[in-house]
Amino acid sequence: MARIVMKFGGTSMAGIERIRNVAARVKREVDAGNQVAVVVSAMAGETDRLVGFCREASSLYDAKEYDVVVSAGEQITSGLLAIALQAAGCKARSWLGWQLPINTSDAHGSARIGEIDTAALDASLADGFVAVIPGFQGVADGQRVTTLGRGGSDTSAVAMAAAMKADRCDIYTDVDGVYTTDPRIVPRARKLSKVTYEEMLELASVGAKVLQTRSVGLAMKENVRVRVLSSFEDGDTNDGHRGTLIVGEEEIDDMERQLITGIAHDKNEAKITLTQVSDRPGSVAAIFAPLADAGINVDMIVQNVAHSTGSTDVTFTVPAADLARSLDVLDKAKDAIGYATIVHDTRVAKVSVVGVGMRSHAGVASTMFTTLGDRGINIQAIATSEIKVSVLIEEDYTELAVRVLHTAYGLDAEDAA
Repeated sequence: MARIVMKFGGTSMAGIERIRNVAARVKREVDAGNQVAVVVSAMAGETDRLVGFCREASSLYDAKEYDVVVSAGEQITSGLLAIALQAAGCKARSWLGWQLPINTSDAHGSARIGEIDTAALDASLADGFVAVIPGFQGVADGQRVTTLGRGGSDTSAVAMAAAMKADRCDIYTDVDGVYTTDPRIVPRARKLSKVTYEEMLELASVGAKVLQTRSVGLAMKENVRVRVLSSFEDGDTNDGHRGTLIVGEEEIDDMERQLITGIAHDKNEAKITLTQVSDRPGSVAAIFAPLADAGINVDMIVQNVAHSTGSTDVTFTVPAADLARSLDVLDKAKDAIGYATIVHDTRVAKVSVVGVGMRSHAGVASTMFTTLGDRGINIQAIATSEIKVSVLIEEDYTELAVRVLHTAYGLDAEDAA
């Protein structure tokens, strides 16, 4: 007998017929003798609808009441799935975040999970019940409902798997696994059977939309084995060849290990350049400290060689959604920073190559730069980590860059059409 957490996203729960399909999939795991907890998202589009109601009611809404409203979508789907499971012949009940409880911080709208009390849940599973749990929500101080931020149901599922000491956490999405890149851009992209936590964390952080970044980080911290599967494929979920496993590096054989695991891209970037910044100690801190205080994440940073006039240009990127706020923060801090002008550009994209093989192989960055240069693609900024190289390029070249890099690193599937 295995203990499994199954998570289903909004497209999987979009209507009663799809909820019945989810119930049938869950029942197969139950019939196989497994203990099952299911974490569900709201129906596709429902959270956006509820957020819209909050904004319509008041532009300055109370974050606590916002959480009450937007958490309702998952409450509805958890109850409906429990009903569908009962109709299919399974013992099932729903558990809301406060009933377990799932204890979180009190940062409403972006709460962090602290601990989960699974005593009652363990007893229910032992009695043969399927537990249906709404994702995205918890409770702060035992009183107020909280939500974890958009995409938080992935984090809920991984946290539940860790608390329950589950054998595996299966994340069902509208894709059938993790690919070497977006197959809509590169038809010859290959589905990966296994990816390390670190690689998935990097891929998620630089644009891959398969899993929420926080959920991958939590899985790595708690050593939760995660599998990404399609909600719309039929077949036995115990087939080890289906989906993609997200696991520790020790679980990947040397034969399976690749130099580069995948290519990701993100068009939701904005570039900001401050010209003629004073070249003195503390000037860079004066730029980024107020941005940090405003909760704005800065990614790539390039500081040019100082001009003979004693000034330099500083270029960096922020999420496109934070551009207006960033410009406002920098404008207010202009006297403290000491710059001449601000130039910004949203017609940029970040393209990244990721792979644990970089640790032991030289030439990865050189291949990237040469490949892009041969196609006339100019690099505007560079950022690296131990297993990642990212470049900022003009947005119009995004798809071309992804395709040529995918080929340059030998990731194309040989049997693809």
